[in-house]
Amino acid sequence: MSELAIRVEDVHKRYRLGTIGSGLIADEVKAIYARLTGRSDPRLTVDQEKDLQRQGMDFWSLRGVSFDVKKGEILGVIGHNGAGKSTLLKLLSRITLPTKGTIRMTGKVSSLLEVGTGFHPELTGKENIYLNGSIMGMRRAEITARLDEIIEFSGIEHHIDTPIKRYSSGMKVRLGFAVAAHMEPDILILDEVLAVGDSAFQKKCLGKMQEVSSKDGRTVIFVSHNLSAVKTLCARAVLLDHGQVTYTGDTSDTIEYYLKANNAALSNVRTFGDDLDREEFKLEEISFKSVGGTVDELLDEYHTIEIHLKIHMKRNGNRSRVNFAMLDDHGVVLFVFSSARGDVHMHDGLNHLVCTLPEGFMNIGTYFLSMYLLQDEKTLLHHE
Repeated sequence: MSELAIRVEDVHKRYRLGTIGSGLIADEVKAIYARLTGRSDPRLTVDQEKDLQRQGMDFWSLRGVSFDVKKGEILGVIGHNGAGKSTLLKLLSRITLPTKGTIRMTGKVSSLLEVGTGFHPELTGKENIYLNGSIMGMRRAEITARLDEIIEFSGIEHHIDTPIKRYSSGMKVRLGFAVAAHMEPDILILDEVLAVGDSAFQKKCLGKMQEVSSKDGRTVIFVSHNLSAVKTLCARAVLLDHGQVTYTGDTSDTIEYYLKANNAALSNVRTFGDDLDREEFKLEEISFKSVGGTVDELLDEYHTIEIHLKIHMKRNGNRSRVNFAMLDDHGVVLFVFSSARGDVHMHDGLNHLVCTLPEGFMNIGTYFLSMYLLQDEKTLLHHE
């Protein structure tokens, strides 16, 4: 344990479903009496009771979670919403206790789990620095010695004497991260706190986390849905799924495993057969692959990516062109590109078009491709 900052062994966390704490002592006594005598909870409706009987009264947010974190290591924790990530961090932050299992931690712990955690809305930014630092166990003299550095890092010098209740979400997360990072904890726990800050501040925070880990030897637990940030910052990652650790290891391998599991229903190749056999054209295949790879492999953002289109033009091929639109998983169009831009001339017969995206052009994530076949620059023949 001397080289370990955190050891999590067979940790379970159970929550009880249904109404808890109705507010009236009489109702609570009735509920307890009903439970002891095997009767239905009088606070529940018939539908609620049926749902709980079907699902069970207990919900296990974590089931048998185990992992170790070395001193000075930055560990990433990833997984879908509801996987148990925030519950795990609350256990590590000692906000709540595990139902079963043990958590051993060495050193002082500082956590930033939500925007504005530990801030009082009526106090100014400067006053909240002292309040937050005191909560973390710092003495007033220690906070004063780091005060100017914290304010400068947060970038909200002009608002530091303004009550927190008038801060935007971005300003709160700036100040919250600045306080947490400069209080010199042995273990720093961060839960999706960079999602609110702008890109410049996110880059600043990532640099600070790398500095406190490599230079000061502090341990960082970093939870984020920003897989690119996790990959940049963390050498190792843990994947949670429905409260269980399903993969742990090198960050790149963990992210690849996560994306493959999430995108099992998606494919990098689509063949059309006779489904799109029209009078003017026949669309045969659209596929993606890394240069030197195959369509069965997960695309790597650090590799050059090729988009292949095979289309048979039956007539007017020289008057046709193909436009592509790349969309993210929210349906937002990221960029548009065209065969005409690359001075590619289509012809009657089989056309095999290849579009190359340079390495590092796209971040980690899920993307969708839309294809538009046009004729004479204005007539849409097909949209896929």
